[in-house]
Amino acid sequence: MKKALGTFGFRRIILGFADAFIVIASSLITNFILSFSGRDISRTDILISIGVCSVTCCGCLMIFGAYNKLWRFFHKRDYLSCLYGVVSGFFFAEAFVYIIKKFIDIRFMCLHALITLIGVCLFRFMFRQTFVTLHQYSSQSGKKRTMIVGGGQTCRMILTEIANSQKNNSNHSKMAAEYEPVCIIDDDRSKIGTEINGVMVVGTTNEIIKYVDQQHIEQIIFAIPSCLEDERKRILDICSGTNLKVKVVPFIGNLIFDNGRTPLLSQMHDIKIEDLLGRAPVKFDNVEIRRFIYGKVCMVTGGGGSIGSELVRQIAKYSPQRIIIVDIYENNAYDIQQELIMEHGDSLNLTVLIASVRDYYRMNAIFDKYKPDIVFHAAAHKHVPLMENSPMEAIKNNVIGTFNVATLAQFHKVRRFVMISTDKAVNPTNVMGASKRCCEMIIQYLSQQPDCYTDFVTTRFGNVLGSNGSVIPLFRRQIEQGKPVTVTHPDVIRYFMTIPEAVSLVLEAAAIAHGGEIFVLDMGKPVHIVKLAENLIRMYGKVPYEDIQIKFTGLRPGEKLREELLMDEEGLQKTSNDLIFIGKQLSFDGEEFIQKLRKLRNAADDNLSDVVVETLREIVPTFITPDEFNRSEIIKHSTNISRKTGD
Repeated sequence: MKKALGTFGFRRIILGFADAFIVIASSLITNFILSFSGRDISRTDILISIGVCSVTCCGCLMIFGAYNKLWRFFHKRDYLSCLYGVVSGFFFAEAFVYIIKKFIDIRFMCLHALITLIGVCLFRFMFRQTFVTLHQYSSQSGKKRTMIVGGGQTCRMILTEIANSQKNNSNHSKMAAEYEPVCIIDDDRSKIGTEINGVMVVGTTNEIIKYVDQQHIEQIIFAIPSCLEDERKRILDICSGTNLKVKVVPFIGNLIFDNGRTPLLSQMHDIKIEDLLGRAPVKFDNVEIRRFIYGKVCMVTGGGGSIGSELVRQIAKYSPQRIIIVDIYENNAYDIQQELIMEHGDSLNLTVLIASVRDYYRMNAIFDKYKPDIVFHAAAHKHVPLMENSPMEAIKNNVIGTFNVATLAQFHKVRRFVMISTDKAVNPTNVMGASKRCCEMIIQYLSQQPDCYTDFVTTRFGNVLGSNGSVIPLFRRQIEQGKPVTVTHPDVIRYFMTIPEAVSLVLEAAAIAHGGEIFVLDMGKPVHIVKLAENLIRMYGKVPYEDIQIKFTGLRPGEKLREELLMDEEGLQKTSNDLIFIGKQLSFDGEEFIQKLRKLRNAADDNLSDVVVETLREIVPTFITPDEFNRSEIIKHSTNISRKTGD
């Protein structure tokens, strides 16, 4: 019986009989009402009316599509099919009666049609509400009404896994039993109205929010693993706007297909902030990286930080002879040390040293004792507003620290030196960015020396998601505490990449380097920070500007509206990886640079802030004030808007 009720054709028959009953009941009600005015209809006329109207109404309702929808998917616009079907049915019925009897009772016909229309529509409305309510109560505990976005093969596999879960009692079956598929969304309009494994395709991705409300959806599965990154971001933005829990099937290249041993449902993950960036998965040449790292002594300065610790994690996978972590902050160094011990045990030759790159003699002793083959220089002060207030510290740590480690690498014949730079070094508007540009110039200067043994390389990229001091951890803390999320400016744009992606690209760039290059990593499309904040708020199940406010605090000292990855004077040269480019280096006078560098060091040692900034501007000619840069950006933005408006 349950199987019969589950078939669409059987339900059509039931609905047809129900409509016929409504026509009969309406006829009797109409006659009862008219009897008060002394206009009784003969039994013969009533029987003729009932017979003819039942047939024509049901036929016209079928023609106009009133039976083409599952009852629980009947919506406002579908009631028009009832209107057209009933009106057309009565028109043909009365025409037939008129041909037979040469007379029709207009009052009886109109009232009968009106009551029938009300009954047909009311029956569908009441049944839909009753069905949804009873279905919710009858669902198993923990089962959530689920919308699946994407009606392709992945959707079929998910529905099959959920259906099979009822036959098993494994942990995977219990996980699958948490889902109650209610409807499917797909942009292929030819699929709308059809069923996939018994679940109806109801609409397109632009209608997600509407069907979430109508179907009382509790969670969403994004099941389009082959979706292009722009379209993926668009759809996930819509899903995020529902404030529901969203599960995401990974990109097709990340899925595991092993004859069903790894279920598809277990590979899904909760929506992450990186899913909303619209970035396709980054592919790496692991063979080249392994050849580069295998059997080498690798030193990572700042090895306890966000980038440094991820560098250490990934280097450890390629069987180095030894990893040397150098960091001044012992807590971070201890954390990554314990993580690596738990992960690799005695198989990893690990040395953790507490030291500052500012201390030339301490760093010299480390180089002399451990003789590294490769140095990754990630130690740096990176907080823009803090360095604006303490510019001498940016010089001591970033510039002098880089000079110490780089010159020692050359003296001790390190095979390759890789410096981690930032997009803030491009046309810098702050001390931190200018100090990193100065570091790039140091690396370039050393690479151009005639007796240079070391391959000096610079890698430059933008913000990384979740790094220490980045906006994501700050936003999370603010949301969790129920405080307003603070964004500096509504037009602020930044480039983002995940930490593992950035580090993997750094390793690959280092592996293919020959010395002297500035490698620029493709960060994808820029992201509006306010949009990032809104999406993060929704991921917590809250509504932006209602549950959690977004407060604009104004640009911080040294901050610009938009970061850049390349200077205007630099060109781009392709590499074997589509996401790694080589920037053309700028020419500068080496002797003059060293003289100004000494002046900068002396000013920093004497803590002369004004002299530090002034000298930094002399060394880095592209160092401009943030007001100058932002003013030009605002003018450029206004011009673009005007052009679009004019078009």
